Amino acid sequence: MPRTAFRTCPLCEATCGLRLTIEGDTVISVRGDDDDVFSRGFVCPKGVAIGELHHDPDRIRYPLIRGADGLHRRASWDEAWAEIARLLGPVRADHGNDAVGIYLGNPNVHNVSSSLYGPALVKALGTRSVFSASTVDQMPQQVAVGLLYGTGLSVTVPDIDRTEYALILGANPLVSNGSMWTAPDMPRRLRALKARGGRLVVVDPVRTRTAEAADEHIAIRPGTDGFLVAAIVHVLFAESLADPGPAGEWLADGAVDDLEQAARPFTPEAVAQLSGVPADTIVRLARELAAAPTAFVYGRMGTSTAGLAVDGQSPQSFGTAASWWIAVANLLTGNVDRPGGVMWPLPAAGGPTTSGTSGTGRGIRIPGGHRSRVRDLPSVLGELPAAALAEEIDTPGTDGTRIRALITIAGNPVVSTPDGGRLAAALGMLDAMVSIDAYVTETSRHAHVILPAPSPLARAHFDLAFSALSVQNVAHWSPPSVGLRSDEASDEQDEGDILLRLACVALGDAMSVDDLDEFVALDVATRACRSEASRVHGREPAELVDATAPRRRQERLLDLLIRSGPYGDGFGSHPGGLTLADLEAAPHGIDLGPLQPRLPEVLRTPSGRIEAAAPQLLDEAARMAAVLAQAAGHGGGLVLVGRRGLRSNNSWMHNIPLLAGGSNRCTLWIHPDDATAHDLADGTDAVLSNGTGEVRVAVEVTDAVAPGVVCLPHGWGHSGAGTWGAVAAAAPGVNSNLLTPSTGIDALSGTAVLNGIPVTVRAA
Repeated sequence: MPRTAFRTCPLCEATCGLRLTIEGDTVISVRGDDDDVFSRGFVCPKGVAIGELHHDPDRIRYPLIRGADGLHRRASWDEAWAEIARLLGPVRADHGNDAVGIYLGNPNVHNVSSSLYGPALVKALGTRSVFSASTVDQMPQQVAVGLLYGTGLSVTVPDIDRTEYALILGANPLVSNGSMWTAPDMPRRLRALKARGGRLVVVDPVRTRTAEAADEHIAIRPGTDGFLVAAIVHVLFAESLADPGPAGEWLADGAVDDLEQAARPFTPEAVAQLSGVPADTIVRLARELAAAPTAFVYGRMGTSTAGLAVDGQSPQSFGTAASWWIAVANLLTGNVDRPGGVMWPLPAAGGPTTSGTSGTGRGIRIPGGHRSRVRDLPSVLGELPAAALAEEIDTPGTDGTRIRALITIAGNPVVSTPDGGRLAAALGMLDAMVSIDAYVTETSRHAHVILPAPSPLARAHFDLAFSALSVQNVAHWSPPSVGLRSDEASDEQDEGDILLRLACVALGDAMSVDDLDEFVALDVATRACRSEASRVHGREPAELVDATAPRRRQERLLDLLIRSGPYGDGFGSHPGGLTLADLEAAPHGIDLGPLQPRLPEVLRTPSGRIEAAAPQLLDEAARMAAVLAQAAGHGGGLVLVGRRGLRSNNSWMHNIPLLAGGSNRCTLWIHPDDATAHDLADGTDAVLSNGTGEVRVAVEVTDAVAPGVVCLPHGWGHSGAGTWGAVAAAAPGVNSNLLTPSTGIDALSGTAVLNGIPVTVRAA
């Protein structure tokens, strides 16, 4: 008999509610959950396709071991664990813990098992060679807000539902469904903004779907967004429009004066020459922001990962500086911590902004305390730049030191990080490689052992990360919609068990999986009891762990976090407070209310103030000013930027028929003037190249891109033998990161330049 299951979609940051009709293990239909307290029936094509993902015959369903012939064969779990121990043991014994690297892909933050047990694995490995997708993504935002407010998750969220003016730079939320901004049904939210008389302005070198829906689209030279916002700040000071409002009470002494001094070089006239945005437009934007009753400035991939090439040099990144100037603009227009501006969510399971002592903390250390071996690049928030991974593998020190083993979890860095060709070659040099993945990808194909990630429908779900980025305080718990399979075709295990078992192997099997889980649970309870902001402060950790019985694994950890969190029952201290049992009884989620002002309790800086003019950020402003003085005019040549697709999620989802149909989506967009100049026509092939690599790609001539800009989507290039499956192989596309240099890393965040890359183009 068919049954109905409700769950939160884990495939992007929008966290939409799904209603599934399932018979046995078969998904019959998927639609949006009309009763979901947050998404209210909205769902994008990826969510609708989750059933096809579940049934995809090319998805890995049992462990694989690579033989001497380079081919993967099916193995039992016991064989896989024995092989992992055999391979990893000598590397650590002979070369030390740092010889083992770990790479964490983007899907880890969508996965409660990875979020809860991934740190235990890293700790068990004892390695400092930690890499993740964060340094090809959002790390500049985390560093900027960390320096200002105290933690890498002190991210302010645009209050889209109550604002009157939205200035969006380098972001396409109608396609990304938000991104560092959890807001399902963005089309409805933007329509509502216009309906109440609000204004949407989009700054982007590409006329994206969001730009098409805007009241105004402003084309800009890639890599200059931070300069534009600095010029807006300049105008705010020059015209006496700067007014921090209530948040000003918490600004560090002297910060406003330091900001005014830092903004002086960025006159609208000077920035206009660099950015291509007219000076009078810059002045108008500043005035509109200051005059709007409520407003916000928001930037994303275009502000975090774009570079600026000057005098023929490699592109320089100002990602953290751009994120900082955006935060400063929101501060100086009085739009921080007020409805309609940017605000801090209050997540049900807590987080860095709800733990410790309210209003004060340790802040973040930038640069970090560890450095990469080859280029001496500093760590950031506990990890090294992903752009350094290849060289850390293929460049031995004088004593032979290098990364000799690698563990990847839901990551495909060959496609998603710079200089993918070099990284692919480097992976072939490893003595040991282990991947936890749902597919044989361009990266995991090099693994000696691949452990199968279960279907997203076969695992429980709770949004630990995205509830801290949400435009509404909500909480959802999704139990598994189907069971794990163990038969002739499948041999699946829970991902929490996989991560714990891998950690036990790293510990030399000195602990059992159950013993390690007990240790993790006690650690979670201990941190909650030590936190002055917790509802269980001062309690005995073992008492709390015992009170969660008979729960185990992820459910136990979540119950601990929720009950000790800001809405929790405090294990009896706050009767009627939230528990995991409450969420289990609410399949459509629980609405915890709109965002509320949180200053000063949200601050975790040592001073207990908003450090808006941290020395590291002022140094970046000076570096920007030096470039501004040097780089008048637009420069010559073409620059490459990426684009997002609604039916893609980085390199994932391309093997799903429902999402892969239609015309070729991996095309090179080029402006008609540039196409004529390079003898290119619509539908022909072009060769795109630079000093890093070369790709051949189909051309799409369109005025959606500005002159001088070419645009290629990120996440394609499925041409490796035996990877993905027949659907992806039929339309493989090209890997844009074969053209992305590993140089030009943002100094403060370690983030690579993925946009604004100089290229040449010619007819194939």
